[in-house]
Amino acid sequence: MEINTIAVIGAGTMGGGITISCLAAGLPVTTIDTDQMTLATLKTRVARFFDRAVEKDWMSARQAQEARALLTTSTDITAAGQADLVIEAVFEELVIKQALFDKLVPIMKPDAILATNTSALRVDALADSLPAPERFVGLHYFSPAEINPLTELVRGPRSGTEALDAARVLLKRTNRVVLECRDASGFVVNRFFCPYTNEAVRCLQDGLGTTGQIDGIARENFALPLGPFAVMNIIKPRINLSALRNLAPLGAFYAPARQMVRMGEADEFWQIEETPAPFSNEAERMIADRLRGALFLPVLEASAEGVAAPDAFDTGAEQALRFGNPPVMQMRALGRTRVEALIAPYLAAYGAEMPAAGLERVFG
Repeated sequence: MEINTIAVIGAGTMGGGITISCLAAGLPVTTIDTDQMTLATLKTRVARFFDRAVEKDWMSARQAQEARALLTTSTDITAAGQADLVIEAVFEELVIKQALFDKLVPIMKPDAILATNTSALRVDALADSLPAPERFVGLHYFSPAEINPLTELVRGPRSGTEALDAARVLLKRTNRVVLECRDASGFVVNRFFCPYTNEAVRCLQDGLGTTGQIDGIARENFALPLGPFAVMNIIKPRINLSALRNLAPLGAFYAPARQMVRMGEADEFWQIEETPAPFSNEAERMIADRLRGALFLPVLEASAEGVAAPDAFDTGAEQALRFGNPPVMQMRALGRTRVEALIAPYLAAYGAEMPAAGLERVFG
């Protein structure tokens, strides 16, 4: 099974980025959206991307022109009928995606692969409505998809080897960093990123520091360009809340903090002071330890579950979130005894068990 033509359903932020990524690799793409204005915006975005690529000497003017010419747009879903791979990038809601699949499946080629760009929904739950779940995989791109190289290749319980192999080849052809994982709540990156942001909000609620102070501590301890509150403002607190709520089946530790719920449901942004006031070394140490513990525990739990190899979590942290000091590398530097001490308060507070298998996988 070889993928040479692609259809993307949804021309918004994610769908547009996926479209550009594929065009830049020389692949014909048909991008479909019900809104003509969204498609017009996509064409402008594509033109700007390739104009900038020429300015930066990433490609010649001729290559840019050829890449732009590979784009077809349509408001008619039947335009996806001849694609080897169809990637849906529509609103993150199960019933919306399943309704789309009901329309897509009858018009797709019999051997075509269907992929979902979901960041939070279980791939197998989406596969329930499909007649051929073996040709269904997860391809979770990270925003902005035309720039961020990471893509999680999610293996659902019913995803076939042939479809996964073809998707892997396509991702490498489009110059993606492929992070392979098993279908599980949050996959790899959201599994640890959402609890990390949630703990930052808990620290704020507990009066340990301001948003600016907590961001500063996170930047210093994890060698980050942006702290958790700044990143939440980029992805939007309501979207972060939605992703966190999808982790609810994993246990009480993953339940959203009170202020996380308030900000997300109000669709508001965090106010972050530009120049945080200095505060005590003790408070700084306490926040750093809490952020570490809340980052380490989900990585260890997911490792114990076999979601992905431990080093895959560092790949996700580095590529998607720009961690210079990613979680597994930091755990190995601190040592097992210290890591167990950092996660112990969460195990006691939320009734979780020590992730012994995860610790063994990280420390050997």
